[in-house]
Amino acid sequence: MSTTRLATDRHTGASSGQPRWSAEAVRAEAQPDSAETAQDVLDTLVKFAGVQKTYDGETLVVKDLNLTIPRGEFLTMLGPSGSGKTTTLMMLAGFEVPTRGRILLEGHSINNRPPHKRDIGMVFQNYALFPHMTVEENLAFPLKVRKLSTAETEAKIKQALDMVRLGAFAKRRPGQLSGGQQQRVALARALVFGPKLVLMDEPLGALDKQLREQMQLEIKHIHESLGVTVVYVTHDQSEALTMSNRIAVFNDGVIQQLATPAELYERPRNAFVAQFIGENNRLQGNVVAVNGATCKVEIPGAGNVLALAVNIEGVGKPTVLSLRPERVKLNPIPGSLPNVFNAQVAELIYLGDHLRIRVSVCGHDDFVLKLPNSEGLARVEPGAVITIGWKAEDCRALNAP
Repeated sequence: MSTTRLATDRHTGASSGQPRWSAEAVRAEAQPDSAETAQDVLDTLVKFAGVQKTYDGETLVVKDLNLTIPRGEFLTMLGPSGSGKTTTLMMLAGFEVPTRGRILLEGHSINNRPPHKRDIGMVFQNYALFPHMTVEENLAFPLKVRKLSTAETEAKIKQALDMVRLGAFAKRRPGQLSGGQQQRVALARALVFGPKLVLMDEPLGALDKQLREQMQLEIKHIHESLGVTVVYVTHDQSEALTMSNRIAVFNDGVIQQLATPAELYERPRNAFVAQFIGENNRLQGNVVAVNGATCKVEIPGAGNVLALAVNIEGVGKPTVLSLRPERVKLNPIPGSLPNVFNAQVAELIYLGDHLRIRVSVCGHDDFVLKLPNSEGLARVEPGAVITIGWKAEDCRALNAP
């Protein structure tokens, strides 16, 4: 791929050299894609097909993205800063143009369709409310743009405010509301005109922990009641696990894994996903034997570990073992587990419902167990040598992405 071509496409949004939002380009894209069948259009709301994005003509921020989003889904794009998730959302919203590939909405390419023609609701982290307008005037704005009648506008505003439980705040201005109330207004404004698709870019990032968790459930319940399709961007993995039907884990411009929350947590496909989703113990070693679904991994200076062979290159190759802290057993019954090691307790942290125990084991000083406090509190103390163990199926042998 040449730098010249990349730079050209960045500004045009199409290989034809047309202006970014030319009338010709918009009219050309008004026809459905011939490759999309009627059933595809019925089942799928959004499709990314071979989408790439570069800002400098050299480095791809998004690399060959292929993603299908069904109608009614709550899809979260999750990943660290710079992973490509927000750029992907901005391309879908129309604020950025793909360098390569196409984005389809209901079977129609929208690469050259300006943001205000996409009929998509948007919720930003900073709320983006008009400070000089009242709550109801903020909600009326997208309806007036769509030239709805006064009666219909009033009915939709009332319905939206009742949905977010702010009916009594219609005459207030944003500056007279709390952060959580402002975020509810922003959500109501994104939904008031009945869009098929709502995009949310880190919408809860400015809220405190308790309010953020409350809003997570409110957004989840609103999505379930309305059936609207939501694409949500966050770097908070607990937020993604709470709200989503599926999660796309981004890193380095690539989706590392796309799955349900339970699938991602219980069955990560590579070491990055295992580390990014939830707390995770990592042990590095080399595969010394493979027997069907399991493999034996040698940990330097510590011995062998029996693990589930999820994503390995073969015997003699390095691998990363992934093991969740809650799957580690304290003082297991002799002979009950294939992986048993002596460990020295380095630190205990009391967290109310559970105890977090950091130990030194297998050459690692940051290995963690999580136990219900009734099980662990009276049985371990810093400096003590304990026995820990785990099942082979709970320990996953993975490749780095």
